[in-house]
Amino acid sequence: MKHWIEAARVRTLPLSVSGIIVGSIYALSKPTDEILTPTQVFSWSIFGLLLLTTVGLQVLSNFANDYGDGMKGTDNNERIGPKRAIQSGVISPKEMKRAIVITSFLTFFAAIALIYNAFHFRYFYYSIFFLALGLVAIASAIRYTVGKEAYGYKGYGDIFVFVFFGLVSTFGSYFMFAKQLDFLLLLPSIAIGLLSVGVLNLNNMRDEVSDRKSGKNTIVVKMGGAKAKLYHYFLILSAMILIVLFALLSNFNFDQYIFVVAFFPMVKHLITVYKNKEPRNLDPELKKLALSTFLLSVLLALCLIFFLSDLIVNNS
Repeated sequence: MKHWIEAARVRTLPLSVSGIIVGSIYALSKPTDEILTPTQVFSWSIFGLLLLTTVGLQVLSNFANDYGDGMKGTDNNERIGPKRAIQSGVISPKEMKRAIVITSFLTFFAAIALIYNAFHFRYFYYSIFFLALGLVAIASAIRYTVGKEAYGYKGYGDIFVFVFFGLVSTFGSYFMFAKQLDFLLLLPSIAIGLLSVGVLNLNNMRDEVSDRKSGKNTIVVKMGGAKAKLYHYFLILSAMILIVLFALLSNFNFDQYIFVVAFFPMVKHLITVYKNKEPRNLDPELKKLALSTFLLSVLLALCLIFFLSDLIVNNS
C-alpha cells in the first residue's frame, strides 16, 4: 500500500483540484433565475463527484507516467526527481498496467455518476458532450507517456495540462452547475491552466538533461533551458495578471483581494528560478509552486464566498 500511495504521487493532487475549487465556488456565488436570492446553482453532490473524477484522472495520469517512462527507460539513474515505482522495482510493469486499467474504469464510472447528477435526462446533448470529454481525458492521461506515439515525448504535454487542468477543470466545472457559460470565468481558468503548465515546465527543466538523452522531446528540450526560464516567467506572471484582472472586472471590494497573499511565494519562486544554475535544485520548487497554486484557488474561492455574503446581506 505504501508503494501504491507513492506511485499515486499524492503531492500532485492539490494542484489538480485547484480549478474545481474555483469553478465550483464561482457557481456558489451566482444566484439563479436572475433573482438575487440565496438560492444557488451549487450542489454538494456534483462538487464531490467533480473532486473524485479529477483525483481519479490525476492518479491515472501518475500511474501511466510511471509505466510509460519506466518502460521507455526514461526513468533511470540520471533522473533527478524521486524514484518511481517501476524504476525502483517495487511495483512490476504488469501490476502497474493492471492498476491503470482499474483506475481508468473507476474514473469513468465516477464521470458517469457526475454527468448524471449534473444533467440527469434533461440535458441530453450536454451529457453526450461531457461523456466524450471524459473519454478523451482518460485516453489523454494514458497516452501522455504510454505507447509509441506518446504525445508527452513530442512536446505536447503543456497543451494537455492547460486544457484539462485549466479550462476544463475550472470553466467546465462551473458549467456543470449553472448549465450556462460565463466568459468572465475564462480569466481564472486560463490562469490556473498556466500555473499548472508552470509546474510541468519546472519538472521538465529539472529533467532536461535526462529527457534529452532518452529522446523525450519536451518543450524544454526543444527550446533549451535559457528560453524555458523565460517561458516560465511568462506562465507565472501572466497567471497573476489574469487573476487581478478578474478581480477588477468582478468589482471585488478591497478586502476581497486577500488572494494576493498567494502571489508572495510565487514571486519568491520566480526569484529562485532566476538565480538557479543547478537543475537538481529545482525539485523542491515543484511542490512550492503546486501548493501556491492551490493556496491561490482557496483564497480566490474565499473571496467569492465574501461576495456571496455581501449579496445575501444586501438583499435580506
